[in-house]
Amino acid sequence: MNNKEFFEALKIMEAEKGIPAEFIANKISTAIITAVRKEYGGREIVFCDIDCEKQKFSVYLKKNVVEEIEDEYADILFEDAYKINKRSKVGGTVNIKLDTKHFGRIVAQTAKHVIRQGIRDVERDQALAEFQSRNRELVTAVVQRIDPKTGNASLSIGHSEAMLPKAEQVPGEVLKEGDHIKVYIVDVKDTEKGPKVMLSRTHPGLVKRLFENEVPEIYDGTIEIKAISRQAGSRTKMAVWSENSEIDAVGACIGPKGARVNTIVEELAGEKIDIVKYSEDPAAFVSEALSPSKVVSVEIISEEPRSCRATVPDSQLSLAIGNGGQNVRLAVKLTGWNIDIRPESGFYGEDEE
Repeated sequence: MNNKEFFEALKIMEAEKGIPAEFIANKISTAIITAVRKEYGGREIVFCDIDCEKQKFSVYLKKNVVEEIEDEYADILFEDAYKINKRSKVGGTVNIKLDTKHFGRIVAQTAKHVIRQGIRDVERDQALAEFQSRNRELVTAVVQRIDPKTGNASLSIGHSEAMLPKAEQVPGEVLKEGDHIKVYIVDVKDTEKGPKVMLSRTHPGLVKRLFENEVPEIYDGTIEIKAISRQAGSRTKMAVWSENSEIDAVGACIGPKGARVNTIVEELAGEKIDIVKYSEDPAAFVSEALSPSKVVSVEIISEEPRSCRATVPDSQLSLAIGNGGQNVRLAVKLTGWNIDIRPESGFYGEDEE
């Protein structure tokens, strides 16, 4: 590989991979120095300059000019140094240019290895930077592969790839190769093996970001999402609030004829979403959180730990509790209060005390 071919290869690499030519040149320079230095007893006398702008590539030795040689690798006699550079003087140094053709094979092999490693390093750094800039954000991904054994899905996100574990996929949802899906980046860590990205379709943050994208009032801060609890694939409860009393926070999230919330329900494959009004009053908040059931009253039993009793009409008891206790369980997560649900007619035949 001559100089022209070498610098053309760097330009192609820069264009195709987005890797700066200077970056690869510096890597190659370091690797060549290491490789050639072995021929000179490992002494730190080998230097390599690669100038991408001027397309100049030179490898040279820097030797000490002496009257008597003590180190055959590092020293050069004055008379020999003078032939190379007439400004040479004893006690100084002289640069001895090496003919790159003599170690062309070393350069070619080193360049190939370093370019490969450089691509991996840069792609890793680019992937890490891309994911870190979108941490806790919603991204669109394309399903590349589904592992038939584990069910894990390999996704492409921009120029990077990441894994969506089966445990972070919505129960009952069937992903297929080529599907475009929304995923939430839970966390990004830099490890020795490269960026470790935690993706999820079940995280409550996914729902929050979907509403931010769909409801302008949430995106601009007019409406605030105060809390979310979720059983992915089945039901989500979300509490919203606005400082402006004239704004119907719940209605804005639902949208005209349910258009806004329906768009998100469709993205979540039919997952039910209860949007309720947040309140600083625990009793009022718990009452809202038990939606869609009606609540007669809420009695605060204990502030610490937080505990309350919600009374509902007998006909609403099963609705308040929900299938398998789902509704009350989500209400507890949403409010942070332990909720004891009782029918309006009594206490299942038990005394209160």
